[in-house]
Amino acid sequence: MTKPAKNTVCLWYDGDAEEAARFYAKTFPDSSVDAVHLAPGDYPSGKKGDVLTVEFTVMGIPCLGLNGGPEVKHNWAFSFQVATVDQEETDRYWNAIVGNGGAENVCGWCQDKWGVSWQITPIVLTKAITDPDTAAAKRAFDAMMQMTKIDVAAIEAALNSN
Repeated sequence: MTKPAKNTVCLWYDGDAEEAARFYAKTFPDSSVDAVHLAPGDYPSGKKGDVLTVEFTVMGIPCLGLNGGPEVKHNWAFSFQVATVDQEETDRYWNAIVGNGGAENVCGWCQDKWGVSWQITPIVLTKAITDPDTAAAKRAFDAMMQMTKIDVAAIEAALNSN
């Protein structure tokens, strides 16, 4: 038996934790479904034998999906931030999440169909908005504020314009 992680992110789902975990494992590198645990007895949102929890890994982060029922919803206070190397990788993750029943939001944020928030953040954006040239950083920041999915070329153009 492997030693459990000292810290695990627990995400609440309404009966579809296994589906979510399998989507994440298929979509992101260094991700997997590690174990599926069935309920040993009836519980408020399910019956004995239903999937109660799913142990999974998202990009190296240990997670536990809990099928806790409809009472608790995900919100923007928690998100996974994915650092991408280029537009192709940005597009791939963004399109996978949004194209699988998710929703776009602003500034590189989107939500998957289960309501979990994701920040698909090109590394060039992070570098641009923290550039020591504060005027350049502001131009890149202002450009980002007009976007849904981040456009790498537009961020680079804003950073380098005068």
